[in-house]
Amino acid sequence: MKMNNLMKKLTIVAIIATLGTSLVACAGTTKNKSSETKVTGSTMDKDELVVGLDDTFVPMGFKDENGELVGFDVELARAVAKKLNKKIKFQSIDWSMKETELNNGNIDLIWNGYSINDERKGKVEFSKAYLNNTQVIVTLSDSNIKSKADLAGKKVGAQNGSTAVDAVEADGDTIKSFDGGKLITFEDNNSALMDLEAKRLDAIVVDEILARYYMKARGTEKYKILDENFGEEQYGVGIRKGDTKFVEAFNKALDEVIADKTAGEISKKWFGEDIVIK
Repeated sequence: MKMNNLMKKLTIVAIIATLGTSLVACAGTTKNKSSETKVTGSTMDKDELVVGLDDTFVPMGFKDENGELVGFDVELARAVAKKLNKKIKFQSIDWSMKETELNNGNIDLIWNGYSINDERKGKVEFSKAYLNNTQVIVTLSDSNIKSKADLAGKKVGAQNGSTAVDAVEADGDTIKSFDGGKLITFEDNNSALMDLEAKRLDAIVVDEILARYYMKARGTEKYKILDENFGEEQYGVGIRKGDTKFVEAFNKALDEVIADKTAGEISKKWFGEDIVIK
């Protein structure tokens, strides 16, 4: 009887152990599944397009004094969505997480002065380019910095996750000469510009389109843009990787907005001239 009781107890322990292992395995499987996000179908099949943007990036997409979202890219996005017969929604995102937000399906488009480069091409599909841009070096007007060489030993800032960072890091000799041998990065360009004004930075690297708009608003006499820069680039719209169906439809709609002069009129409103790539 004692032996029978012992065998029963051992059997119960074995069953509990087996169940415990199974539950842990199931929990692990569930966790893995929940952490994986797979977006199926084409964005073309959606009725509403969600645009991800940094809502401080003047003059492309930003909040005005009334808290309204405005800007060149905002108006262009609405015009293209109308051609596509889609509703549109704008969603503020952490710019350093933009490709993750897109490929996880939280947004459908990255559209906010989004520069085209080879690294990003590995993560997203790009629309055709629609604006030219340059990564410029901005200092205060009374600064003695006149060239890249003068940045040696200086504090230089840029927006985290921007192509300004990529462009500077590609110039290894120059970035090594900075104070600390690296860039000081910020969540948005406005924060970097504020630190420049407060003289906590000696220079910033930023999109020329943003720099000139910002300078015009704050007073062009306060700043200067160096003749040297960190390279030219073009803006495009980020679309989920592999969604060639939507890329084709999007480019067709963008071409129509350019051809009927809508894009040109939006450009004149924000830049004073038509600078859209034809």
